[in-house]
Amino acid sequence: MLQEGDQLPAFSGLNHLGEPVSHENYAGKKLIVFFYPRANTPGCTAEACNLSDNYAALQAEGYELLGVSADNVKKQASFAAKFSFPYPLLADEDHSAIKAFGVWGPKKFQGKEYEGIIRTTFVIDESGVIVWVINKVKTKDHAAQILEG
Repeated sequence: MLQEGDQLPAFSGLNHLGEPVSHENYAGKKLIVFFYPRANTPGCTAEACNLSDNYAALQAEGYELLGVSADNVKKQASFAAKFSFPYPLLADEDHSAIKAFGVWGPKKFQGKEYEGIIRTTFVIDESGVIVWVINKVKTKDHAAQILEG
């Protein structure tokens, strides 16, 4: 997994509108990249909605947001439309961004072990350096967690 001080890795893919998105879109900008396991699940919905509800406050601090999961464009589009998210969701079906950030790994749920996306948020400064990695995401209060950090 990428750590504080690491450079934003190269990534590209399609957003929920089917438009190309890459690391180059965020050159010179402060960026929050949040990885979530799956669209329309309770924890992921709580996290994405909390960031959406506080989007103006995050923008006031100069942040752009990008949500990423391995869901396809259609599923991301449905998720974004259902909750009117004001920021893009990257459909990382080939796991290229997930692997570049190092957020794929072993997980446990209801006693079962499996491989999946480890819910993680990366805060990146204008020079493309990761300044904070949030491993213990508070899904219902994530914006405050970021803003108070």
